[in-house]
Amino acid sequence: MNTKQSRVEHPWQEFYGPNLGYAIELYEKYQEDPESVDPDMRQKFDQWGPPPSSQEVVETSGQPANLKKVISAVKLADNIRTYGHLAAAINPLSNEKSDQDFMTPQKYGLSDEDLKAIPAQVIWENAPDEVSNGLQAIQKLQDLYTKSMSYEFTHVHSDDERKWLDEMVENDSVSRTLTNDDRKELLRRLTEVEGFEKFLHKTFVGQKRFSIEGVDAMVPMLDDVIKCGTSDGAKNVMIGMAHRGRLNVLTHVLNKPYEKIFSEFHHAPNKELVPSEGSMGINYGWTGDVKYHMGADRKFEESDTAKATVTLANNPSHLEFVDPVVEGYARAAQETREEKGEPKQDFRKSFAILIHGDAAFPGEGVVAETLNLSQLKGYHTGGTIHIIANNQLGFTTESTDSRSTKYASDLAKGYEIPIVHVNADDPEACLAAMHLAYEYRMKFNKDFLIDLIGYRRFGHNEMDDPAVTQPHLYEKIKNHPTVRASYAKYLTEQKVIESGDGEKYDEEILAQLQEQYDKVAKGGEADTDVKELQPPKEIVKGIPTIDTSVPLETLKDINEKLLIRPDGFNVYPKLERILKRRLDMLEEGGKVDWALGETLAFASILGDGTPIRITGQDSQRGTFAQRHLVLHDKETGETFCPLHEIPQAESSFAIHNSPLSEASVVGFEYGYNVFAPETLVIWEAQYGDFANAAQVIFDQFVSAGRAKWGQKSGMVLLLPHGYEGQGPEHSSGRVERFLTLAAENNWTVANLTSAAQYFHILRRQAAILEKQEVRPLVIMTPKSLLRNQRTSSPGFEFSQGQFLSVVEQAGLGEKKTKVERIVLCTGKVAVDLAAEIESSDEKYDWLHVLRVEQLYPFPEDEVKKIFERYSNVKEIIWLQEEPKNMGAWNYIASRIHDSAPDGVSVNYVGRPDRSSPAGGEPNVHKKDQERIIQEVLEPSKTVSHQGGNRRD
Repeated sequence: MNTKQSRVEHPWQEFYGPNLGYAIELYEKYQEDPESVDPDMRQKFDQWGPPPSSQEVVETSGQPANLKKVISAVKLADNIRTYGHLAAAINPLSNEKSDQDFMTPQKYGLSDEDLKAIPAQVIWENAPDEVSNGLQAIQKLQDLYTKSMSYEFTHVHSDDERKWLDEMVENDSVSRTLTNDDRKELLRRLTEVEGFEKFLHKTFVGQKRFSIEGVDAMVPMLDDVIKCGTSDGAKNVMIGMAHRGRLNVLTHVLNKPYEKIFSEFHHAPNKELVPSEGSMGINYGWTGDVKYHMGADRKFEESDTAKATVTLANNPSHLEFVDPVVEGYARAAQETREEKGEPKQDFRKSFAILIHGDAAFPGEGVVAETLNLSQLKGYHTGGTIHIIANNQLGFTTESTDSRSTKYASDLAKGYEIPIVHVNADDPEACLAAMHLAYEYRMKFNKDFLIDLIGYRRFGHNEMDDPAVTQPHLYEKIKNHPTVRASYAKYLTEQKVIESGDGEKYDEEILAQLQEQYDKVAKGGEADTDVKELQPPKEIVKGIPTIDTSVPLETLKDINEKLLIRPDGFNVYPKLERILKRRLDMLEEGGKVDWALGETLAFASILGDGTPIRITGQDSQRGTFAQRHLVLHDKETGETFCPLHEIPQAESSFAIHNSPLSEASVVGFEYGYNVFAPETLVIWEAQYGDFANAAQVIFDQFVSAGRAKWGQKSGMVLLLPHGYEGQGPEHSSGRVERFLTLAAENNWTVANLTSAAQYFHILRRQAAILEKQEVRPLVIMTPKSLLRNQRTSSPGFEFSQGQFLSVVEQAGLGEKKTKVERIVLCTGKVAVDLAAEIESSDEKYDWLHVLRVEQLYPFPEDEVKKIFERYSNVKEIIWLQEEPKNMGAWNYIASRIHDSAPDGVSVNYVGRPDRSSPAGGEPNVHKKDQERIIQEVLEPSKTVSHQGGNRRD
């Protein structure tokens, strides 16, 4: 019988191979109870009868094969595919093999003769032609799955993806065909990588560099994927990585000149005086950062078809927190935003490469948060290529103490990301792994992970002695040849290079490095230019006065267009009534509430040609059901965003509900904004204190990125803040933390009390996005005030004026000589105070109230001018609802002192110091709030000085 011909003709042909045993088991169930089998399979059994192996033995050369043997052979083959990685030669420091019983035919009751009797195609459906029987099939599969590259694909649920991955391995499509010239070039590249590290080690003894040695193959891997990507039309390749190997990647992948690296080492201070992070004074901003935190850009302009930029993102010591930032870069580079509607995304325009540490990948939660973004509509980037630079050691911590999984890569399994483990001492296998990763990304637009298993030749840094904590490991590493040396030996044995050529390459590279260093050494020590340490003058001067008004007729037209729906679109009736009420808000006697003020700001900003992207947990509807920028058809569930369709829009508008994550999402939005500086990028916390979970992003990137790296950002943070008796987790946006980080005009921190103020500050922010004056904007946004009439604004406040840093309470301070007390406050407590004053019969001639709408930079000039109007003022009070050790008091006290007239006391009124930001009992909160309001409204008593300071 012709086996292949019979397979084609037989109706059960699709069940040859791994599915054969499964079909047989199902048929046994079908015989007992047809209803227990899936309808599709039941139909096959009804039409075709039993699978051939249960009715007639599979025949080959006229010899029968035992059904049980066939099933065992199929199981053996599947186990090789599934567990082959356990027996693979993927650890360069170990020749030990794990328990390989799962690959032994005898464990399955199979002899060589049994396997020879089974056709190869029964075990392996796509066996190559030269593999004719089961024994050859098993031996070939063992070879494919246990080399220096191994695979974990079974957690990938998609049949199409898993089948493609298996076929790539089993058809040997993973391997790259390298010519002898390719191999020589690979050896030369490895020689450059190693030579650079060796030269630094002997020339700058004891200086930290976090060398790449042990995972040297990472550089040619990056070379290869960048070349493939740019050849396929990618205009941007984004790389994120921590310290390990960063200088080598900078100089060889990003083309940072050797002499510039040497200069940074040469001009470093005495290593004994250097803090834990190494040499100082590397300035791209005005305060700078250490050299192995710095990023770079490299432009490829070799031909008209391959013009591209490779970007290595700046990254502080919080290793993995750069991951979402780089994803934001990639998304921004993939989108075009010049037309109204959703931005148009093209995955081919850009892709991200993230290089992780083996301890950090499972250890830092932001990794999981970032992986979770990969398939979400608002955040996916068409697949990221991940590399774990696996040193097998985290600082001095063994893997048994740093993770609960076998592999550092196991976290990725939960996101169905294919994983390849590859021996870093086999550079050709490393290139093959990168080839597979790139092809998968291009075909399925999903993430892929390469676990590059190597070692770390020195300690965590070059000042460490790792033998203190890992004596046996480092004895092994000391005697282990470098990948360059072993590859040169291999190429010599293969007659690709002549004996001694490897050493010749090495000498040439070291001579080149010495030549570059001599140029730097002759220059001597350079003095630091003090002028370079100052912020740009545009930053120092602050935001200029900008006309942010919009004609009232334009706003009315926008407001009408916002209510136009597609034909047949059914808005939820209750919501439609609410939205239609907005039509009257701009008319005579009407007032615009917070939500409409925001929508008008967005619409007018889009009309000016500025794209907008806003994300956050529930941002489409609004946490407090106030925004409703995405409408849902009550019949079909389809969605519609009016800001996509209004005729005034000249650019794109994106709004996405984010996952329940702060660090990754804020990092993503920051990265998006850095790479798309013309876009108004907004992140909104569900409640302000949720931002706590993104503190690293605020500390290391948003607040300091420009000072450290010259990296500009104009992103906006919306942090709902206000004390309504909702307990500690739903009260405070932690304004004190943002004020603590405020310096050098690095950002604006505001706490607003009217819709018009919000409208104008958003428009002001949009207007400075691509200017030197740009900086992030942090707004403490309201909760209960969203629907408070006292925050609504008449139409003329939108069509006139601009944002005011200080707002004076209307109806107070008119009789200047009678004013003896001035109260300064911000946000919701200012509205509570206004409500109490307006509801009282008391005449408050002796009182004036100032709302400090912009906390940082503190509006000192405006406040001073107001103080000067009141010659009889005796005391100034700062009123806040937050505890004294929180809120703005510690920041603002000295600034009020500096602005106050001589002899006027400055006092604090508010809650006392607390360890928790707010109480959990609403009634207690209400009484406390009433107390602090009454305290500032009692003229006959000396104001409580708890925590206050009297100015002498």
